[in-house]
Amino acid sequence: MSSAFKTPLTELLGCEYPVIQTAMGWVATSQLVSASVKAGAFGFLAAAVMTPEEAESEIKIIKSNTDKPFGVNIHAFQPGIDRIIDMCIDYDVAALSYGRGPSPKIVEKVKAAGLKCVPTIGASKHAARAVKMGADALVCQGQEGGGHTGATPTWLLLAQVIDQNLGVPIVACGGFKDGRGLAAALAFGADGIAMGTRFMMTSDSPMPVTSKNEYLKSDVTNIPVSTKLDGLPQRMIMNDTLAKLEKSSKLGMLIMAMKNGMKFKAETGMTMPEMLKTSWAMASKTDMTFGQTMMAANAPIMLQKTVVQGKPHEGVLPSGQVAGIIDDVPSCEALLADIISSANHSLDKVRA
Repeated sequence: MSSAFKTPLTELLGCEYPVIQTAMGWVATSQLVSASVKAGAFGFLAAAVMTPEEAESEIKIIKSNTDKPFGVNIHAFQPGIDRIIDMCIDYDVAALSYGRGPSPKIVEKVKAAGLKCVPTIGASKHAARAVKMGADALVCQGQEGGGHTGATPTWLLLAQVIDQNLGVPIVACGGFKDGRGLAAALAFGADGIAMGTRFMMTSDSPMPVTSKNEYLKSDVTNIPVSTKLDGLPQRMIMNDTLAKLEKSSKLGMLIMAMKNGMKFKAETGMTMPEMLKTSWAMASKTDMTFGQTMMAANAPIMLQKTVVQGKPHEGVLPSGQVAGIIDDVPSCEALLADIISSANHSLDKVRA
């Protein structure tokens, strides 16, 4: 294997290849994480949408399937976050990933226990701040990425962050699916790539076939960014559900958020005061408004329709634009083998 694939990222995380499988809610389960890390990538478990009991069960399954390192994704304001942090330490998880950062206290605690912190950023202005808080690597997600995403295209964001010389591995995310992308990112100065949609579209992904078929039929020009789901920019495949959301009034969105909030409350066991307290905490400690945090209940309910229940026409389809050029559903093992082979070929062409 080319020495080009031994980067500061693989040294930091202990993975074979400089490829990260991102933490997609209800998709990055123990099933997908086990398969991705066995194939040589570094996988993150999507514990941000799990109860502490569910997270512990999933961590145990991964540990029983492989002795390779893996990570856990958290949300700073999720119920039971302190218990999840403690179990990550107790079970010797290698790294934590997060978006809107947890408190400095949490970062200090996990770093003292030897865990690496790998946040995702979508704007260059957040890079130095994340490193100052304790980030050991940065995943830079450009606007081509799926789910919540920023406004800067991947290559421009990558250039902005690399030029800051922050002293940590930089990972390119948004628009990657194959070895050509990995080779390009490495040549550009990144230390690896992160992929969500491509790993979601593998046979090891738990997402039902009915939903995967909708992604296979997608087109890069029909995967827009919308703020209608939870008030934040989120990239999704256009379907009837998203089209209806786009036409919804503010009142209609509020009513939907209240209905989905009740469903979410029932799923999580949270009381209404707890939900309001969590929403207020998110609003006061992030750049989200209180209204946006209240709308956040829409996302898990409508995502589960697609990624868990296999009813893509009743839910939303979070996706990177790269879905429009994905036409197969390989295993993680086959995917990583092809990525490394084609990346080698691309790098050889550059060297020739």
